[in-house]
Amino acid sequence: MRTTYLNTLPEHWQPVAAVFAAMGDTTRQRILLLFEPGEELSIKDIAAEFDLGRSTIVHHLAVLEKAGILAVRREGRQALYSVCHHVVLDSLEKLRLFIEEDLQEGAAAQPQAKKGTNA
Repeated sequence: MRTTYLNTLPEHWQPVAAVFAAMGDTTRQRILLLFEPGEELSIKDIAAEFDLGRSTIVHHLAVLEKAGILAVRREGRQALYSVCHHVVLDSLEKLRLFIEEDLQEGAAAQPQAKKGTNA
């Protein structure tokens, strides 16, 4: 068993960790699901889909941008957001399918632990 990764994450894995950290929030996941490939959305467009304040939406967008998931383009005073690369949306869908199909099937195949055991 390799223990190298248990104490510190290698530098080349840090961006991956940043993406997973950004994606760990359900609001940010829902924001990404609003985007179609190549589509740009304004803060107003995004906020219209949520019962959240503008500053909260801006915070979530900033986290996604910092992680390299979203790009922002300024047009006058308006900020337009887009997914940086179609691979992001494709990967999210593949991950969803993996979790939905493979992980759930695997969990269903595992024997249930008995009460009072440490298993």
